[in-house]
Amino acid sequence: MISPPGAGGIGAAPVRPIPVFRHANGYMMYVDSHCHLDFPDLACREDEILTTMAANRVGAALCVGVKLEDFPRVLGLAERHPRLWASVGVHPDNADCEEPTVERLCELAAHPRVVAIGETGLDYHWHQDAPEWQRARFRTHIRAARAAAKPLIIHTRSAAEDTLRLMREEHAAEAGGVMHCFTESREVAEVALALGFYISFSGIVTFRNARELKEVAKIVPLERLLIETDAPYLAPVPHRGKTNEPGWVVHVAEELARLRGEPLERIEQATTDNFYRLFRHAQGPHSGSASAPQGT
Repeated sequence: MISPPGAGGIGAAPVRPIPVFRHANGYMMYVDSHCHLDFPDLACREDEILTTMAANRVGAALCVGVKLEDFPRVLGLAERHPRLWASVGVHPDNADCEEPTVERLCELAAHPRVVAIGETGLDYHWHQDAPEWQRARFRTHIRAARAAAKPLIIHTRSAAEDTLRLMREEHAAEAGGVMHCFTESREVAEVALALGFYISFSGIVTFRNARELKEVAKIVPLERLLIETDAPYLAPVPHRGKTNEPGWVVHVAEELARLRGEPLERIEQATTDNFYRLFRHAQGPHSGSASAPQGT
């Protein structure tokens, strides 16, 4: 059974008021909080993807690392483009790769374009018979995040109870972070929120059969809400089945606005502000790092 830590309801951990981050010209811009632009399907279309982002007012994206061997490509994207940021980590599905250490993760995370540790977590969907190495790796990432003072990007699939248990045991709340591409129950969301984590929704929330997830999306506090594409995967409706890209994160925001009965502009502002609050090492639009949206 999953037990929330401490008393209080959804989002019991205190949060700061949402600041208003706006460009000098008054535009708000969306942020894709999780994508993989180094993957082959997207790496070959770098300029096109950035153009679509600008056309759809997506002002920034976080390029998430999944292998240490591939980290130079992820970092290269963030170094070339001021609207892109990087994270460093080893995905729980990756068994045959360089195993991270706390020291190595902290060394790579010290780069100013790296704003988070992850993608990390537990995934028993494909590895039900040998999860111990996943748990050890997850602990390593949490310890690195605490040492580096950078937030965690957490993946969990068919492993929610163990994921939350290790988060508590390793004091993940000290680093903070996000439950990315959230697909779990309301109960899991409540525990993660009580630990101070953010909840990020992907294109899955736009799928017609994601009924339970749509209900969860209604109750996550606005100040803990993030949006993502997880590109090149999980393209939202109306692009379902295609290769996903950051410019389509607007469709996730539109669905959240519809489900929650809130103006789209409020979802846009809150999720953008939340991104820069959580990933505080990223230079936000309020500091002039991103320009006004450009037409195509």
